[in-house]
Amino acid sequence: MSNLKNSDQDEHSRVGVIEVLGMIIDPELGINIIDMGLLYFAEIDKQEKSIGIELTLSSHGCPMGAAILGGAEDILKLYFPGYRIDVKLVWEPAWSPDFISEEGRQFLE
Repeated sequence: MSNLKNSDQDEHSRVGVIEVLGMIIDPELGINIIDMGLLYFAEIDKQEKSIGIELTLSSHGCPMGAAILGGAEDILKLYFPGYRIDVKLVWEPAWSPDFISEEGRQFLE
């Protein structure tokens, strides 16, 4: 998760967003999208009641891309009712296996 940028918003809430997104499992590798390093940015604005995240996929042709993006939006809506959710798919920087966290690497061994 070292490639995850910080936002200027409330750190506690941002961590909550990250923890919730950690419940989404990449079906191909069986590890969560946080340990995969697919989350590049997360912010929460309590005043505006909005959450914005930027996710990538392991490849442009990822067959589970729509499920991962939809799952992120759905789970954030569930855990943060009343918030506007903005999930953006980004391709820069290109995902690399180097983005997998140490916990994810241990799981894959």
